Amino acid sequence: MQPLRDFLEIPYERLEEMNLEARAERLSGKSPDKIRETRVKYLTDEKRIKAVTVCFTDLEGRLHMLDYDKKFLLRSADNLTFDGSSIRGFSRQAESDLRLAIDWPAFYWLPADVFGPGKVLVFGEVHDQQDRPYAADLRAQLKGLGATLAKQDLVAHVSNEIEGFLFRGRDAERRYRESGAFEFISTGGYYHSLPGDLLRQFIDRAAEVQRALGFENEKDHPEVAPSQFEMNYSHTEATLAADQVQLYKLVARQTAAQMDLTASFLPKPVAGVNGNGMHTNMSLAKKGRNIFFDRKGQDGLSAPAWNFVNRILANANDICLTLNSSVNSYRRLDPHYEAPNQIKVSPSDRGSMIRIPIGNEKSARIEVRSIAPDANPYLAIYTLLRTGLAGPLGEEDSDKRPRTRFLPDNIYDAIRLFKSSKLAQEILGAEVHEKYAEVKMAQAERSPKALGSRVKRSEILFHHEVTNQYLWSQF
Repeated sequence: MQPLRDFLEIPYERLEEMNLEARAERLSGKSPDKIRETRVKYLTDEKRIKAVTVCFTDLEGRLHMLDYDKKFLLRSADNLTFDGSSIRGFSRQAESDLRLAIDWPAFYWLPADVFGPGKVLVFGEVHDQQDRPYAADLRAQLKGLGATLAKQDLVAHVSNEIEGFLFRGRDAERRYRESGAFEFISTGGYYHSLPGDLLRQFIDRAAEVQRALGFENEKDHPEVAPSQFEMNYSHTEATLAADQVQLYKLVARQTAAQMDLTASFLPKPVAGVNGNGMHTNMSLAKKGRNIFFDRKGQDGLSAPAWNFVNRILANANDICLTLNSSVNSYRRLDPHYEAPNQIKVSPSDRGSMIRIPIGNEKSARIEVRSIAPDANPYLAIYTLLRTGLAGPLGEEDSDKRPRTRFLPDNIYDAIRLFKSSKLAQEILGAEVHEKYAEVKMAQAERSPKALGSRVKRSEILFHHEVTNQYLWSQF
């Protein structure tokens, strides 16, 4: 008997080849129109694909996904719309319709055992009613900045080291309302877990999916805290790097759910142990040469690299909210747990906002450590690049001894500094700047101002990445 369903399922090894080819094509600068032609022809000819998952990211950093029937998408790709008023931080109800354009170069073939058979994924670009890039879609802003840099023969290279926790049970964050606690599945610690334990099984499975998606894996391991993990992959162009952050978290969550576990990217879900960071490595290349490297420079960095660093440090308080965007993220900025709360740069001190890793001509870079994994990656990377390239330099007072400066220790102070910042308003534009402060204050007001020593239910339940829209609507 002939099977009733015959949907596309591609072996992992072939998936990796296909996704790496698509990645190389995307990075080559090939015309998006040419890539569109190729993708449309593929979708038309491949009868075993039933749906195309189109994803976009809202202002706060949540990944949204829509599955379009393949035939409908091919007919209607130039006229896709959605209700923007249902997305927090997007359009108002009176002007709710937004357009969704397809970024055809950002195309992925998916492992069928994780995402279901017969599906492919592509990133979308949010447009307004006049079909212009929507200001609150920071992916479009970051992509535009990349195009501006390309005109100067510059490429911003980024890699993110994203830490997460693995907890017992599905939907552990949503169930925190009843449980008030998370249950570790491993207490092995840094680099240590037996090959067969649950944490190692999860890491192995998630790393396989990353590899199949063309991440170019480097290493993966348990982190310092119990049940904590990190999976590293190679650097790439800034917008692609931000896309990979969203895919990394999606893959981790889906893999964990299939194992009846929860992958959590809350910055500090458990008091008394290290929190989760998203250390972001950055460099600039001109015509293929890493311009952050100077063998004779301080710590192996060039003068342009040090200017980049100093601009970020000078404006650290102004941009802190874009890097640490939740109530819970300020609990992470605790100096007792290797947390980078000091506004300074160091080649070794992991309490510094920026670290200078050991590097050579290929790998010289800066590592911005004061970023939480729940930050909108497009917003965080865009803000760092704009600040590092053109932010105002601080004034040095040679008559005074340098004093240690610290990042805000609560979201209210971060919001206040962000709202009063001319730089933040210039980077985001007045309307998006106001919207972002507004949605962050709405989250903050659902939690006590004083963090205290215990993680509060409210900072979990009203965290912007936790899927509890039903709870939000009750206020």
